[in-house]
Amino acid sequence: MKRPFGYQLKMLHWFVDQTMTRALAQMELTASQGHVMAYLCHRKEAPCAKDIEDVFQLSHPTVSGLLARLEKKCFIEFRPDEKDRRVKRIYILPKGYEYLEQMQQVIEHNESDLIKGFSAEEVKLFDSYLNRAIQNMKEVLDQGTIDQGGTHL
Repeated sequence: MKRPFGYQLKMLHWFVDQTMTRALAQMELTASQGHVMAYLCHRKEAPCAKDIEDVFQLSHPTVSGLLARLEKKCFIEFRPDEKDRRVKRIYILPKGYEYLEQMQQVIEHNESDLIKGFSAEEVKLFDSYLNRAIQNMKEVLDQGTIDQGGTHL
């Protein structure tokens, strides 16, 4: 029996998330926290929580919780924006930079495990297919063409 693509993608996400979390556990990080830290480390300017919400397509409460836990573990701190004191910018603390290389290695290793056995052409195709599927579903959401019962209008 063929499983629906949505189910397969959910299972793939679960396995990727679990392997990342297991590998990052020694640093006291979850997969989500590791991805946020990697994002923060590669930014030229300190972002705010809204930037993370937009990039990762996460809700405000989810991002607030992630950032609060990273702050509690001394990976990040919040500082007011110099131009707009209402905005809190996120800065990486020394502990965050200390683990940066390890976090990046974990992410790269997980990525290579994901595509193990794929040819270079298959990797390109896989990336292309995933991006197209994401775009298709984003368009459906953006058009608001699904009623509450899940039926396309």
